Amino acid sequence: MDFKNQKAIYLQIAEHVMDQILSGQYPEDAKLPSVREYAADVEVNVNTVARSFEWLQYQNIVVTRRGLGNFVAPGALNEIEALRKDEFFNEQLPHLFQSMQTLGITMNEVVNQYNNRLIYQP
Repeated sequence: MDFKNQKAIYLQIAEHVMDQILSGQYPEDAKLPSVREYAADVEVNVNTVARSFEWLQYQNIVVTRRGLGNFVAPGALNEIEALRKDEFFNEQLPHLFQSMQTLGITMNEVVNQYNNRLIYQP
């Protein structure tokens, strides 16, 4: 994994796990690699991955089954989608609006660009 400085590593790992779930690599109710295996795969400390999995548990994306390991929670896809939408609306969109205001871009211009991309996407 290629880590960025702007966000805590455990959150970047959690995002990576969520991406893997969204892509179908780990479907709902699938067993995840152990914390040690995942730490070796992404080349970080075991405690960092443990913290990532704890955060994912708190978000209802991962469940731990005593003696069996970590599994993708039922409804994880919906939880991930809700988290990502929340992040978009509360973190990314305000920056976009600020850039639009600075550059004098109107919402109509954005809508036109959006619609043009929809039409010309293969």
